[in-house]
Amino acid sequence: MSSALLGWYDRNAREMPWRVGPADRAAGVRPDPYRIWLSEVMLQQTTVAAVRDYFVRFTTRWPDVTALAAAPDDQVMGEWAGLGYYARARNLLKCARVVTDEHEGRFPDTYDALLKLPGIGPYTAAAISAIAFDQPETVLDGNVERVMARLHDIHDPLPGSKPVLKEKAAGFTPDHRPGDYAQAVMDLGATVCTPKSPACGICPLCDPCQARAAGTQADLPRKTPKKPKPTRFGHIYIAQRRDGAMLLERRPDKGLLGGMLGWPGSGWCEDPTEAPPFQAKWRILPGEVRHTFTHFHLVLRIWTTELPEQTAPDGLKILDKHAFNPSDLPTVMRKAYDLWRGQ
Repeated sequence: MSSALLGWYDRNAREMPWRVGPADRAAGVRPDPYRIWLSEVMLQQTTVAAVRDYFVRFTTRWPDVTALAAAPDDQVMGEWAGLGYYARARNLLKCARVVTDEHEGRFPDTYDALLKLPGIGPYTAAAISAIAFDQPETVLDGNVERVMARLHDIHDPLPGSKPVLKEKAAGFTPDHRPGDYAQAVMDLGATVCTPKSPACGICPLCDPCQARAAGTQADLPRKTPKKPKPTRFGHIYIAQRRDGAMLLERRPDKGLLGGMLGWPGSGWCEDPTEAPPFQAKWRILPGEVRHTFTHFHLVLRIWTTELPEQTAPDGLKILDKHAFNPSDLPTVMRKAYDLWRGQ
């Protein structure tokens, strides 16, 4: 089965800015571990189409791990805005700096060593070791889970069925061309064995597919129903001085948007308390900011006033208009800025 899938991949591999295609790989071109690592971190919880432009911008601005390690945190966070999960961006920087400082700018080439780096979990370690270093590691993302569930007609719902699906996937992982195989099975899930209306007629694994034989392929994989996301509310306070300086805060290192610049504000909860950063005649703007995080929806009301000629209140900072760059803000804070700008 792995041979059939590799033959299909040789003819149908998707072109991606981080990928070394099967023909080039057969000719001896090796993937850049930095580009594989960066793409895999970006691809968590999102799609190839959403990541392409981000990846090109990142690698144009920071072409190798040493360049990324030297980048200012706010610039990296600003480029990351829109990809979500800012903890991944913080770990991206931590990992780049560990690889630069402790590994002479070279990613380790084994699963166990990769797993010790910041922000690299079992999936990412397996993907890097397989794709970048051709190690026979089993890569299990959502596409592979779907392919394995259908091949074996497994009806136990995710996430509980992950161990069984990984065991099945490991049984197909070959010693020959494991990096190409890992990409082949992911491509199959993304382009043929799709979540809806799988194209079984052109699938290289249609004959041994147990779900196709049973007519259950469209129902798999089953998933445990998710709880509905709650909605939280909050207040944001934007103050600008006459010379264009802005009042901002650095969020705590831990927690949502940790370590990032943003506007002072209240907590995010069902019934937030108004908490302006200083006494002034604040006015509320019409409209509101809506944003969705992984576990909840957020609705923010925006307040504004003129920033007086004084030092910043405790815990806050004043950035002059030349130092302030809206693109360095996380997406939800940039939405608030856009609403304020359009008042």
